[in-house]
Amino acid sequence: MDAVERFIEYAKWWTTSDEESGITPSTARQMDFARKLKQDLEGLGFEEVELDELGYLYATLPANTTEALPTIGFIAHMDTSPDMSGENVKPRIVKNYDGKDIVLNAERNIVLSTEQFPEILQYKGQDIIVTDGTTLLGADDKAGIVEIICACEYLMAHPEIKHGKIRIGFNPDEEIGMGAHKFDVNKFGCDWAYTMDGGEIGELEYENFNAASAKLKFNGLNVHPGSAKGKMRNAIRMAQEFISMIPAELPENTEGYDGFYHVVASSGSVEEASLAWIIRDHDRAKFEERKRVMERTTRWMNEKYGEGVVELELKDQYYNMREMVEPEIHIIDKAFKAMEEAGVKPKVSPIRGGTDGAQLSFKGLLCPNIFAGGHNFHGKYEYLPIRSMEKAIEVIVNIVKK
Repeated sequence: MDAVERFIEYAKWWTTSDEESGITPSTARQMDFARKLKQDLEGLGFEEVELDELGYLYATLPANTTEALPTIGFIAHMDTSPDMSGENVKPRIVKNYDGKDIVLNAERNIVLSTEQFPEILQYKGQDIIVTDGTTLLGADDKAGIVEIICACEYLMAHPEIKHGKIRIGFNPDEEIGMGAHKFDVNKFGCDWAYTMDGGEIGELEYENFNAASAKLKFNGLNVHPGSAKGKMRNAIRMAQEFISMIPAELPENTEGYDGFYHVVASSGSVEEASLAWIIRDHDRAKFEERKRVMERTTRWMNEKYGEGVVELELKDQYYNMREMVEPEIHIIDKAFKAMEEAGVKPKVSPIRGGTDGAQLSFKGLLCPNIFAGGHNFHGKYEYLPIRSMEKAIEVIVNIVKK
């Protein structure tokens, strides 16, 4: 089975994760897919194939030389984002893309527009896998899974390429920030690893946001509006007031190394309201200050409305892997050179988001991130240039050669 066939088969598996389930894996459908992958890996001849009860799948491509070489790993995640339906995915191939708008779904007038997504024009003349406009595609990160498997298949077929022990790991729940939490670094047993979870061709990332979540509860007091003077506390209005006091450093007006505050959910009534935020910054000191802003604003409102009226729960999610990876920069240099040898121009840039590699790096497994090749993740306009996937496979092989 070639990479395209394998990707299309895997993309059809429904593996959406669920932040609210409270279990690991967060959805049974991820475990179903993990069992499928386990069967495939065993059939291909991988050794030490192990699927644990939490949905983490590990396997080994044994060393084919007695030379003392490092053990390296390649990691990808099985789940797809809950931001868009991943059920009944219907991938199709646009052959020899002509540089025009792609009609994904004529009946619903869903069009992948070159005006809205001009970066697609760089793939003119290539074959591109797209959705039917009703679901995401799942290249994040089933492309990564396919690339790792196919690269290992190539190495099996070319024993003249001498290599040390190679470990692969496929984990659940990356999209809900839980993928690395229960990843068994000791069992994985690698000197270092790479996640194949980046975006467009050439991406090489070893910097990411420091991240925290903030949950706020506003305890109002509902009184009949006809006699509410001096008595009512409107929780909705308190939530609005809180938002107005936070600096307007928002995702929609920041880029590069800029951090932000992002209110992602709100609900409520006069009696009780809630806000959910995410806080992001590449700089650790600025990140800590952003958390203090949330705390100071909470204290100020409690001084105004009464102690305990506003409740804040702050929780760190992950940190910038740069501080862990930079002292061992040779693992970035190897990936950089592997891309150049594949004819791919490396694009080293900070991740404006997170990756399992960040948490794994702080657990002792240094793990920068390499492109998987897709675009427009988490939505119906997601697409995957086939050449980008093929180049990712070549990069993996080149890393192993080093």
